[in-house]
Amino acid sequence: MNKTSGLGLAALLALAVLPAAATVPAAAPADTRPNFVLLLIDDAGFSDLGAYGGEARTPNIDALAARGAIFTQYHSSPLCSPSRAMLLTGVDNHRTGFATIPETLPADQQGRPGYRMRFEPGVETLATRLKAEGYRNYMTGKWHLGHGPGELPDSHGFDRSFVLDASGADNWEQKPYMPYYTSADWFEDGKPATLPEDFYSSKFLIDQMIGYLDKDQQRREPFLAYIAFQAVHIPVQAPRELTAGYAGVYDGGWGVIREQRWRRAQERGLIPQGAPLAPVHERLRSWESLDADERAIYAKSMQVHAAMIEAMDQHIGRLVEYLKARGQFENTIFLLTSDNGPEPSNPVAQTGFKTWMSRHGYTHELENLGEKGSMVFIGPEWANATASPGNLFKFHSSEGGMRVPLIAAGPGIAAGQRVIGTSFVTDVAPTIYDYARVEPSRWNGPVPMSGRSLKPALSGASPRVYAAEEPVGMEVGGNAALFKGDYKITRITLPWGDAKWRLYNLATDPGEVQDLSAQEPERFQAMLADYAAYEKDVGVLKLPDDFNPHKQVKINAIKKQLHHYRFVLGGAAIVLVSLLLMWLRRRLPA
Repeated sequence: MNKTSGLGLAALLALAVLPAAATVPAAAPADTRPNFVLLLIDDAGFSDLGAYGGEARTPNIDALAARGAIFTQYHSSPLCSPSRAMLLTGVDNHRTGFATIPETLPADQQGRPGYRMRFEPGVETLATRLKAEGYRNYMTGKWHLGHGPGELPDSHGFDRSFVLDASGADNWEQKPYMPYYTSADWFEDGKPATLPEDFYSSKFLIDQMIGYLDKDQQRREPFLAYIAFQAVHIPVQAPRELTAGYAGVYDGGWGVIREQRWRRAQERGLIPQGAPLAPVHERLRSWESLDADERAIYAKSMQVHAAMIEAMDQHIGRLVEYLKARGQFENTIFLLTSDNGPEPSNPVAQTGFKTWMSRHGYTHELENLGEKGSMVFIGPEWANATASPGNLFKFHSSEGGMRVPLIAAGPGIAAGQRVIGTSFVTDVAPTIYDYARVEPSRWNGPVPMSGRSLKPALSGASPRVYAAEEPVGMEVGGNAALFKGDYKITRITLPWGDAKWRLYNLATDPGEVQDLSAQEPERFQAMLADYAAYEKDVGVLKLPDDFNPHKQVKINAIKKQLHHYRFVLGGAAIVLVSLLLMWLRRRLPA
């Protein structure tokens, strides 16, 4: 026996007598599935971001866009809760339980299936399903998908969460922003929470998310981080120094900005060259019709709007830098979008709103516009401009209300893409499942998803997500649309529409200028039939043609106020009756 053989025999004998417990198991394979960062802007117009031709400085978002894909025909719903429900489930909003938002819900729809304003049984969120696949899930920001025990993120798959359950709130303090609410209710992991003294919404939401990730940095499982910003929902608010950085940018008015953004959209390949810009709606004012004081406050309101977007971008940059420092950035897929088009409301013009503002510490003055204690909005004219080249804005099923930005970047997504195929908010969840390598058989639960994975489009395998003859419907509060290939039929409610159906070719006419219903009657009728089938399938409750969601908000706000202050009003009524009886006793003869 040679020396080498002897050593080999000795080694074998040594191994033979080792106890079984000393055997070293093979290391578990590293989990190479990607992380996901889902960034949701509130009420951003299609052309608000720098990458889409907006004036706001968004270098961090633009860097993500350059590293990945920009979608040019991505559509959300025209209102926030339906969009958020579809984003997190891939399920049509009527099946999720959020056919509309509580603030616009008519009395005769309350409590009906699909209109209960909470997730219907069997509807599962991204977080719930990813958790079952070994992901950890975090959320910060606006929830607006239910209130109270069992209806907050901690009951829908999120391991940690710090959320606002309302449609919006102040960005500097913990207080409500409209008479529908008496407080701004925040919750951490399902329990009532208090905001810090130095609160500013975008900063705080990123701080919290980094805190959650940092605490769990030793965990090996991949994660989903969902951040739902308050930017740029009313009240539009931003630090003074950022607002000052846009001095003069908007002094030319909304008509100038709207046309500039339309031209930039063509230059950037977001719409076809020569695509028409829609005529200005007759209800919208011209910039020239305003007096000097009105122009000053509206111009500065848009400065605040741009500054709020810039502030959000700065804090997104902090999250990116954190992930880079932890070695997580390269294996993280970022998805950034908006819940709907821009907000057109002018709350200050509503009867009694200034009185409500004074009771809650709000002003609407040029000097401190956007800072703590200020109530800022951009109004319908600026909203129409920020949606350029689309027409109109939030609440409505026009392109201005539905076509919003979507940026995707990360592993497996080629840089510098323009994804031109029509896509929808319901496609985000299945896309995440696809990249997370979840078996398609496990995507659907008891309630089937209606969305499709965007991965084939992002990989370049297919320019379209949906077949040319495949209809996709959507309805929120009487505003309805159906897409089929390059075509769209849409019905827009009062006060900005007339509830009549129209047909457009979005490939050549993204501004919805030329109604083709008379020129292509067969296509129009076929798409109307497709919509009727969709309406029946998902359980749409029809509304009268004169339904006005803006009026319904006012009605519901009054009802809420009467409910909130019923004891005060009841006490006041008792006092008045008592005084009246005393007066009558004195006046009547003994």
